[in-house]
Amino acid sequence: MTLGAYSMRTMLPLRTVAICANVFFIIFSAIEWILPTLVLHAILLPFNCYRLWEIVLQTRMMRVARTDDSDPLKFLEPLLRPSTYCAGDVVFRIGDPPDNLFYLKSGRIRFDEVGAEISDGALFGEIAFFSDQKRRTATATCLTDCEVMSVDEAGFMRLFYQNPAFGLYVMKLAAKRLIKNADEIEGRTTGA
Repeated sequence: MTLGAYSMRTMLPLRTVAICANVFFIIFSAIEWILPTLVLHAILLPFNCYRLWEIVLQTRMMRVARTDDSDPLKFLEPLLRPSTYCAGDVVFRIGDPPDNLFYLKSGRIRFDEVGAEISDGALFGEIAFFSDQKRRTATATCLTDCEVMSVDEAGFMRLFYQNPAFGLYVMKLAAKRLIKNADEIEGRTTGA
């Protein structure tokens, strides 16, 4: 069983087989009265059970996240800090480091290099966190007075990794924007 646990490629079967190995070692150690092995596996059994429970819970959360249409931005609310910008102000410039993720509470913002616009209720600034250069890929300019909420990089990354619904939402949003920008660029190139 222990050899089988070490040969597993994914965590769910690994933890399941490790739990079986712990049970067998506990039984064997109790029969043969091998105290160090008994104590070791008596400690490892609840640890492996807890880790298995975490994996099952995380898997369920991912399944729910794929089908859940509720607003994943609700997870951001406690982390957000408000800011106001006037028409013409720049929220960030192309090439800036990604220090914050932004949520546009009210107003309109244009991304100058791609010509895209967003309005109330949009999350933005996420693509730079996943780029190899770790730099902003466009300049965000306010077209109207804007109320913008932001969360710092540490808060965003912690939420991204700890909350599957939010992480999936951000990945879908980034993919949708990249595809839309590529389609617009292709349309300009073929239409010119």
